Amino acid sequence: MPFTFIAVIVCCNAMQSAERLVPQEYATIQKAIDASQAGDRVVVSAGKYSERITFKEHVSLRSAGTDDADDNGLKRAQETIIDLGGADDNEEDEAPGVTMAEGSTLDGFSITGVGKYDDASWKEHHATRGANQKHEHIGGFHAPAVGITGVSCTVVNCIVHHNGSTGIAIRGEEGKICEPLIRNNICYRNMGGGIGAMNGCGGRILENRCYENFYAGIGHNGGHPAVVGNICYENIRAGIGISAGACPVVRSNKCYRNRRAGIGIRTGEKTEPLVTDNECYENGMAGIGTEEHARPIIRGNHCHHNEMAGIGARDHAAPIITDNLCEENKMAGIGCRDGARPLIQGNTSRKNETAGIGVRGKETFATIRDNRCEENKLVAIGLPDGASALIEDNYAIRTGGMPPLVAIKGGSRATLTGNEFHGGGVACVLVEGEALLIGNQLKQIEDTRGTGIWVWKESTLTAGGNTIDGFANGINAAGAAVNVSDNTLRKFNAAIRVSDSTTPANIFGNQAESVDRTPEQAFVIRGEQGIVADNKVVPPKQASD
Repeated sequence: MPFTFIAVIVCCNAMQSAERLVPQEYATIQKAIDASQAGDRVVVSAGKYSERITFKEHVSLRSAGTDDADDNGLKRAQETIIDLGGADDNEEDEAPGVTMAEGSTLDGFSITGVGKYDDASWKEHHATRGANQKHEHIGGFHAPAVGITGVSCTVVNCIVHHNGSTGIAIRGEEGKICEPLIRNNICYRNMGGGIGAMNGCGGRILENRCYENFYAGIGHNGGHPAVVGNICYENIRAGIGISAGACPVVRSNKCYRNRRAGIGIRTGEKTEPLVTDNECYENGMAGIGTEEHARPIIRGNHCHHNEMAGIGARDHAAPIITDNLCEENKMAGIGCRDGARPLIQGNTSRKNETAGIGVRGKETFATIRDNRCEENKLVAIGLPDGASALIEDNYAIRTGGMPPLVAIKGGSRATLTGNEFHGGGVACVLVEGEALLIGNQLKQIEDTRGTGIWVWKESTLTAGGNTIDGFANGINAAGAAVNVSDNTLRKFNAAIRVSDSTTPANIFGNQAESVDRTPEQAFVIRGEQGIVADNKVVPPKQASD
């Protein structure tokens, strides 16, 4: 097509577009939209407008004025109000307050009173942290303030508040592209979510502020948008909620002081979001929580000062939890239970009130690899109540405290390989269950000596190739099944102390470094013995590597 012909078309289109003024030229917003053609812009002066709005394709609607900010968003949005009065007519097919169309733009309005806002119900559920709310999909579509169905459009600079359902609701539609831009809006005190993404929609939800909504600040029920740079706080449920097969990218958001999780992920193996580089703090439950078989990737987030875990997984969730910083949470840095099967890799967990990493429950299995657990109040890694874990190549340190540094309790089972553990209270590693320790380094760093590996009654320990340094008892087992070989023990009162084994004890090939202990003092084996041979005491300067 010749360039001159293209230029003529562009010029003609520009000449045909018009600006239509409300109320100067049209008494209502809808009359101005109805008179518009594709490319037209409707400009609305400050005031209150009590009408539902239905867009035409490629028409933009903008409040008059500049982009000056006020206390709660743009001044022009605060002064230009679509208010439907809060009527509750209980019609299931009630239209949204504003219905968007393909290519349309809504810019700079307050939208309120669409459906009934119930302040008493809001306060009741806020007080109970949403515990009595129905377990329903986040972000329901009934009578939203702004409704987007199967179209790509733009909603920017709006203030959406005190509505009877979701503030801005996006719903995909089969066979249609639904990729809206939702940017720089403020959504609060809506009786659904602040923003809801549903039914396979995509789009971009950017730099919005969502607070004090009845469900999530931003909720996903099968939607897959990019959710970036939003601030979500003091919502009754999660700051950002993800469920029912939703797979959004949730990046660089700030979620704090929500009544439940900062980011909550649930409902089904097809719920597989990428949750990365967010900050979640001071939330009423976990900073990031996942449950109900969900399989998110949780990467590079900072979760701190939450009422429960920094990151939590339960109810058969299978998250990949990697490269996060979890610190000063009131429970574990990372906590998993009730059948969860997480991969926990490369995280730093420090100064949490209970465990750095905690794994609980008979059906729960965790792979715990390459993490740093620093100065957690109780244990660095804890496995109570029959849990199972592979614990590999982690670093843990704690100065002070009486609890063990690593606790395998309640019949739990663990394989520990290549870890470096510094410190310990009564024990560096306590075993009340079944443990295999291969190639670990255990070092006491304080005068309180404790025990390197303490094995409780009716437990099982297999230990080989470990270095155990500075404990009063390197390995101490009573009434347990013990197989210990090829370990190096330093700075001890007794290197290995075993009594009343439940099976013949096998203690062989171990090396104790001492200048004042005889083999009988270093290796104290009482009860039934299996293979007890080649255990040596050597001076430290003659010790082999």
